[in-house]
Amino acid sequence: MDGNLPMRSFRQHLTGRVCWTRMQAESGQSIETIIARKELERRAGDGLFFWGIGNAPNRSIKSLAANADEIDVVFSLMKTRPKVRDVTPTGVLAWQTYFDIHGTEHVLPPHVLVTSRMGTSTGRKRVHYALMCLSDAELRLDDQGPFDPLAYRNLSDAAGPIGPSQVTALVVRKTSESVASSYRINLRARLAGSYWVRLGKPCVLPKGADAALKAASMRSGGKVSCDDWVDIVSDIRGTTVSAIESQATAF
Repeated sequence: MDGNLPMRSFRQHLTGRVCWTRMQAESGQSIETIIARKELERRAGDGLFFWGIGNAPNRSIKSLAANADEIDVVFSLMKTRPKVRDVTPTGVLAWQTYFDIHGTEHVLPPHVLVTSRMGTSTGRKRVHYALMCLSDAELRLDDQGPFDPLAYRNLSDAAGPIGPSQVTALVVRKTSESVASSYRINLRARLAGSYWVRLGKPCVLPKGADAALKAASMRSGGKVSCDDWVDIVSDIRGTTVSAIESQATAF
């Protein structure tokens, strides 16, 4: 896919600390659909959008967010095909709340919708996270140049290299990047708010709501207004809550 993506000019240098995340189809949605949905979210939120991820935050996140340190988020397409459970999940969850750096739980902003697959290899998914991102530029899948993970180390006492199983990592640049890297910067933003948060109150997304969500994403190119998007999110949240009200303790 990378070879067919349009090039887009962007400021060349990344911040010294970078949050790098690899992306692919998830929750039964293609990566193109996910990005189109996040662009609707970004426009309706004055640049703010939440990007769902599976792993817990780095221990440094609280202090970095408290200091409002500038950290770029680099999104790169995965090299492997998406897993069957991501392409055709047994069910989809919509998360309703998030916990800030102080541990306080908040309802997600009215324009934000974060979904995940419902099942895991060990049962029903109980934990999910999100990056709080800000971008002044339109979100679209393109090629903004190389990203060399070998030039970075994890932001930790051990300062180890990025592991193959690390889908999302907070890293610091240690050497010059190679332009020959096979990873590309396919999307870009910067961390905002509490940076990297745990989500709460997952609810099952009914199939009808899932279809409406995909339809809205397909019409994202200026055909869905910000108010329309907020209404869509509100309707989906209302449906999910009523759909699993009697099962709330199962999570």
